[in-house]
Amino acid sequence: MTGRPSPPPPPRELAVALKYDGSGAPRVTAKGGGQVAERIVELALQHDVPIQENAPLVQLLAQVELDAEIPPALYLAVAEVIAFAYYLSGKAPQGVRSEE
Repeated sequence: MTGRPSPPPPPRELAVALKYDGSGAPRVTAKGGGQVAERIVELALQHDVPIQENAPLVQLLAQVELDAEIPPALYLAVAEVIAFAYYLSGKAPQGVRSEE
């Protein structure tokens, strides 16, 4: 290490926030690029919301209207993101027992 501070990360090009309450399909609750993307991530971190980086999926989700359910074609990919979030949070979806 040289002792120099590392350069700041490049600005986030795009971010999408999803909400899933267990009924229906997940919904896009926020989306945007640049400073909006940075704010989405900042708020997620402040509220201990797990973050997963997946640029191709974000590109597709950004095309979904705000507060609209995700399309069926994205169910599997988003289910993996939700499973990842549950895993990081140490939680299990309703009706699923966690192994101890």
